[in-house]
Amino acid sequence: MGINIFLFVWFYLFYDLGEQFFYTRHILKSALPWARAPAAVLNFNCLLILLPVCRNLLSLLRGSFVRCSRTMRKQLDKNLTFHKLVAYMIALMTAVHTIAHLFNLERYNNSRQAANHCETDMKSNNSLNKCRDGIQDWIPTYFAFTTIAGLTGVVITLALILIITSSMEVIRRNYFEVFWYTHHLFIIFFAGLVFHGAGRIVRSQKKTDPPHNTSFCKDHPDDWGQIPECPIPQFAGGFPQTWMWVIGPMVIYLCERLVRFIRYMQRVRYKKIVMRPSKVLELQLVKNGFKMEVGQYVFINCPAISQLEWHPFTMTSAPEEDFFSIHIRSAGDWTDKLIDIMQKLPEGAEGPKLGVDGPFGTASEDVFDYEVSMLIGAGIGVTPFASILKSIWYKFKDSDPKLRTRKIYFYWLCRETHAFEWFADLLQVLEREMEERGMGDFLTYKLYLTGWDQSHATHVMVHFDKDTDVVTGLKQKTHYGRPIWDKEFEQVRKENPTSIVGTFLCGPEALAKVLEKKCVKYSDVDPRKTKFYFNKENF
Repeated sequence: MGINIFLFVWFYLFYDLGEQFFYTRHILKSALPWARAPAAVLNFNCLLILLPVCRNLLSLLRGSFVRCSRTMRKQLDKNLTFHKLVAYMIALMTAVHTIAHLFNLERYNNSRQAANHCETDMKSNNSLNKCRDGIQDWIPTYFAFTTIAGLTGVVITLALILIITSSMEVIRRNYFEVFWYTHHLFIIFFAGLVFHGAGRIVRSQKKTDPPHNTSFCKDHPDDWGQIPECPIPQFAGGFPQTWMWVIGPMVIYLCERLVRFIRYMQRVRYKKIVMRPSKVLELQLVKNGFKMEVGQYVFINCPAISQLEWHPFTMTSAPEEDFFSIHIRSAGDWTDKLIDIMQKLPEGAEGPKLGVDGPFGTASEDVFDYEVSMLIGAGIGVTPFASILKSIWYKFKDSDPKLRTRKIYFYWLCRETHAFEWFADLLQVLEREMEERGMGDFLTYKLYLTGWDQSHATHVMVHFDKDTDVVTGLKQKTHYGRPIWDKEFEQVRKENPTSIVGTFLCGPEALAKVLEKKCVKYSDVDPRKTKFYFNKENF
């Protein structure tokens, strides 16, 4: 934000006070700096907008900061938030830039008509207000659709409007394909951006020999070309600069796409296809040279459904396993089609071709950097924690001496009982493993059912005295309703009075805001006491 403000103020003053723009300002008034200052800010933000979506670059940087502060890694995890903020700035500056240039066009037109300089201007390429050859009834609309600057400006603005409007939460969640395809209009946006300044419409005064003394000559226009102090001023458009701002990020992004294409071409084999309850599809996949860490995610492409669409899925397998797995919930057209294809496969048949890009790092990678961790998943948001809990099981099994985590609190919120079924097996294994090793206190888990009916409540009441839960079969009974987070955080702080606690969420934004506030509320000012650090999965 500081750089944006600096650029705006600097270029506003440059065009508002610069002597070379004196005659241009005489025609355009304050609309000149109001058009050019946003253009400078736009150049800077267009430089930034592609970098947060270069996933391989971010993974490389994140890996480089493994030994650095967790604050730096947390900032990299907010790449999509940063991408959105930059997009908002581009939208705002585009609006200001466009409105200011509409005033400029009207004032150029009014100036030409008032001075009736059209015939004179057509004889020179050095004029300040150049008229179009043979166009006596020149109007701003004609400029917008016949010049490089005008036509590219219209195309850029339309592309930006479509990109931004299709990025709204309601469209992205319910019509992902619309969001996906319109977002690729960024190619047209950047192509237009590179050529936009080639028209050189806004002109400044060139240096001449002898020099044109603006402070004296502005009051003696009749003497221009008659006395040495006032030679006829010469004007020229500025050299296009936008391409110099965006060429670097564009090359980086092209390299990013090349890496994705190479990964897409690598063969992916199916090890197992399993349909879980609640219409959840589990795919166990194998790919040569594939290495992962806990909590990471991949992008999946299925050409049988769409050649262009890639969707992110958190891996539920552990790094210690010889395959990687993902769980896919029915959540839209693409996932519905994939599940439908898998359900129709004959027994033992190979699934459709898949492209896999990744893996990519997330906040959950840092879970083993904390002595105490709180893992909170909502619905299918439990997937990164499946990977973590599996990895913990393998580390205990192999007696890994590098495991520094000594306590994990796991919370899972679900609306329906069937969602618990595919994950309960893992928890039962962990529960048994911890007891056998005398580490029953290592994992504290609480499952919350947020939706139920009267028949279910009656069934639970009848079997309440059983040793295991009627829903999951676990020794830990299912809770009904939502967690009282103040109570949970207070308990964690009480049991770990001198620990740094990592709080990890994979779930909705509303829950993220609540948990982030709780982390601040229950963190002690004294650095020697309990401190909570909030981390959220971002896709």
